[in-house]
Amino acid sequence: MSEQLIADTVTAIAATSQRAVAAAEARQASLTKPAGSLGLLERIGIQLAGIARVCPPPVPERAVVGVFAGDHGVCAQGVTPWPQEVTVAMLLNMAAGGAAINVLAAQAGAEVVVTDVGVKLDYPPTDGVRGRNVARGTRDLSVEAAMTRDEAIAALAVGIDTANEALDGGAQVLLTGEMGIGNTTASSALIAAITGAGVAAVTGRGTGIDNEALAGKIAVIERALALHRPDPSDPVGVLAAVGGLEQAAIAGFILGAAARRVPVILDGVIACASACIAVSLAPEARGYLIAGHAGAEPGITEALSWLGLDALVDLGLRLGEGTGAALALPMVQASARILRDMATFDDANISAG
Repeated sequence: MSEQLIADTVTAIAATSQRAVAAAEARQASLTKPAGSLGLLERIGIQLAGIARVCPPPVPERAVVGVFAGDHGVCAQGVTPWPQEVTVAMLLNMAAGGAAINVLAAQAGAEVVVTDVGVKLDYPPTDGVRGRNVARGTRDLSVEAAMTRDEAIAALAVGIDTANEALDGGAQVLLTGEMGIGNTTASSALIAAITGAGVAAVTGRGTGIDNEALAGKIAVIERALALHRPDPSDPVGVLAAVGGLEQAAIAGFILGAAARRVPVILDGVIACASACIAVSLAPEARGYLIAGHAGAEPGITEALSWLGLDALVDLGLRLGEGTGAALALPMVQASARILRDMATFDDANISAG
């Protein structure tokens, strides 16, 4: 069932419209401003036209942040100073509306949907958490595969289902979010495996580890990659070997949006790692991705380069949760408004020279 859902979703992902892109490029050239003077906002507006297959594109007003939570067995290797109990504590905090993503999503007018796809510890039933737990966390990727292939597929399906539910409810743009202690380790492993970049180049301090712990984290990831030798031509295999349940769900969330021709705003390094998996599964999904922020984790740089994306903002963020995507949302909406609402030189009776 899950495999068929993934196959059907991937098959449904079509290239963005080059006709609409050309029309948007022509309209950008006619607007009352010097060519290129609005920088990346112009490029995002053109991309949105290609996604919507019409110029000017509709402003993506209704936004949903899909926050996926999971735990990581690699925490046993001391890659983070934070205990796994924090995953549950933050999950409940998000459900109660008290996390940074809740505040920033409210500021941007976005809805937050929290999904437990792989939390390890028990917690009381909570209205604000969708229970879709595939497994009680992953295994230690440095000594065995993080997931079985079936678990990775099931988590991908959770993400697709979540996207479909949000879009059926009227969402016009999806934003990625996550929560999971230890997930920057899995993300660095995924990015290294897919892009071929060196582990040290894609591994950062996560929740704020010191130099000694960072060296240990790099060694753990290198050991995992040497053990599993994940094949980038088999993205589900890569995901199962060294990924996380929330990364799998985010990859599915991206695929679900792309299949429905809806843009996705990526958050930080976890989202970028997930996007590498999604694009490996369906190359045309790349055209639906917008990079919300650059952030402090070095893996973002390598992943965005591989994806061919430029980040909208760089505020030195390293929190995750979807915070960078929420901050970028108004800029994405502004990009569409520029194409729709700004006067052309002819409208304003101005000579373009």
